[in-house]
Amino acid sequence: MATRIEFNQPGGPEVLQATTFTPRPPAENEVQVENKAIGINYIDTYIRSGLYPTASLPSGLGTEAAGVVAQVGSAVTHLRPGDRVVYAQASQGAYSTVHNVLADKVIRLPNAISFEQAAASFLKGLTVFFLLRKTYVIKPNEPFLFHAAAGGVGLIACQWAKALGAKLIGAVGSDQKAERARAAGAWQTINYHREDIAQRIEALTDGKKVCVVYDSVGKATWEASLDCLQRRGLMVSFGNASGPVTGVDLGILNQKGSLYVTRPSLNGYMTTREALEEASNELFSLLASGVIHVDVPPEQQFPLSEAVRAHRTLESRQTQGSSLLIP
Repeated sequence: MATRIEFNQPGGPEVLQATTFTPRPPAENEVQVENKAIGINYIDTYIRSGLYPTASLPSGLGTEAAGVVAQVGSAVTHLRPGDRVVYAQASQGAYSTVHNVLADKVIRLPNAISFEQAAASFLKGLTVFFLLRKTYVIKPNEPFLFHAAAGGVGLIACQWAKALGAKLIGAVGSDQKAERARAAGAWQTINYHREDIAQRIEALTDGKKVCVVYDSVGKATWEASLDCLQRRGLMVSFGNASGPVTGVDLGILNQKGSLYVTRPSLNGYMTTREALEEASNELFSLLASGVIHVDVPPEQQFPLSEAVRAHRTLESRQTQGSSLLIP
């Protein structure tokens, strides 16, 4: 028997419950992974709450984990039982001791990277890859604004930007988070609780503003983010931590300088095996060399059975960096 976390109706963290089940054998194009560490991502809270609808209920939760291949489907040739692997684009249900995943979405994990490192960084690292390398190609010495810079995605972005020689300006909610973002490689930080984001961006850039803003906060920072952009700048909205951006008046984009807006997602960029391998190889190289360091503090590693507490902690906005569930 295996254990997984599921929910029968959308709602707060309390709707999550542990249940036992008998895993089915993997289909011909799947592998069955025995999870060793499971990534917790903010998008999981959107799905649990109903902001992003699920196909059916009850539903599992989570798309990211690292572990060991237990079984392979009949058509799978690039993976074998015993392989150390990581995945981030599974069907909902990674909050589980075992999970069947499409083999094309599973990447073999180098021995130099631990299960905990992998589960804490894979989805977030792939996200940073497509944001900084594909959605907009960040250039050396280029200043840009990145919201939630002390979060799981943000801390990886700080380190990656530094490796690219770029000037990440990190927006954060406290002085402690600002210190952590700077330690990770942020060029400058803005505490949005006591500083005006747009005014600070103008000061930091001698009035030039920035070419691109990466905003995972959503509703609360939408207007401020637009005010930070140069003429024909790009607003990259990739999350809704404060609520979704709705009712957008396109005329505002004209008024603020013929701006561009995009709403990208991992599944919109990692559409082929080749794209996934390109992103994975670059991420693994940075992790293995120590250029990107992912440290999950013990208080942010939760037993699988404590998924409710993990979600409450995540939504309190008190976490820094990545959090994990450990089966």
